[in-house]
Amino acid sequence: MAEPKTKNFEENLEELEAIVKKLENGDIPLDDAIKEFEKAMKLAKICDDKLKNAEESLTKIINEKNELQDFDINE
Repeated sequence: MAEPKTKNFEENLEELEAIVKKLENGDIPLDDAIKEFEKAMKLAKICDDKLKNAEESLTKIINEKNELQDFDINE
């Protein structure tokens, strides 16, 4: 059996936004709202983690020795 495809940042964000809109409408039963809120919190963490990883990657450069080092604009 093939493994499920991992969603990218944009797909997770889109799903998170759909849940937020659904919760903002306020016309879903409380139990369903709680489940959707929990799902939204998990998606928010996934998105936050991906953003932090991207930021860490973008603040590194490869030096002359082919090693990653923090980027310092003052150098």
